[in-house]
Amino acid sequence: MNADEGLVALGFTEVEARVYCELLKGAPATGYRLAQALGKAPPSIYQALASLEHKGAVLVEEEEPRAFRPVPPDEVLTALQRGFELRRREAADALRKLHAPVQDDRIYHLKSVAQVMERARAMIAGAAERLLFDLFPPPFEHLAPALTDASARNVAVAGLVYDETPKAPFDCVRSADADFVRERWPGAQLTLVADAREFLVALLTPDGTGVRQAIWSDSVYLACLQHSGLSAEVRLNAPQSARARLSRSFSLIGSSPPGLRQLVGLPASPSKRGVLS
Repeated sequence: MNADEGLVALGFTEVEARVYCELLKGAPATGYRLAQALGKAPPSIYQALASLEHKGAVLVEEEEPRAFRPVPPDEVLTALQRGFELRRREAADALRKLHAPVQDDRIYHLKSVAQVMERARAMIAGAAERLLFDLFPPPFEHLAPALTDASARNVAVAGLVYDETPKAPFDCVRSADADFVRERWPGAQLTLVADAREFLVALLTPDGTGVRQAIWSDSVYLACLQHSGLSAEVRLNAPQSARARLSRSFSLIGSSPPGLRQLVGLPASPSKRGVLS
């Protein structure tokens, strides 16, 4: 990608991008000189210069003939980023007002790694009490920061890993069969269960850059089953000294996560013991 194409990708028109780049090569310059250098009609050049001035990308010398000077690229790019963030927040607020989440218990297929990772991060960010995971190295590397943030806000986090046990503020249990599984499993596994309310299961390509199969569902029944099975796997592979603590924190009945309380019709807040009675 050349400089012109980069600016067009950021929202400049083709003429604006060429004018700005020409000013970077030699400034100050008049609109007439720019029109000659670029082989464009003067009206289109002056229109582009007016737009660039509005965007904060050029400075104008108010003498006759008027000359134009480019704002340094770092300043332009910073302003574009701030403008994008402002528009993104405004769009997010407007879209949230339209969006009324409805639990439908269906299973949805995800097709791209970006979609899988964004769904995973959204699940982690939305978790209120408990997160369980089963992550091969590539997806773990992507999701570790989000899991760390969840742990920092007092969400209980634990799961299986398949490399050397990383230093993390949450429970990472290395699978006893890690070497065999990594050698024989047909891809990089990603399993995530949030609050026993929703789950994501994905088989990525071995390097984590493609999706072989991925599903997500907010069925609390299926999420409870996933939570139960994964919590048992975590406890089975954990050191004996950690199993009782992990059982209290993550077993489906013992920890009574939000999805189980919803499934059996208990109030949204857990009892003082945090278990089903």
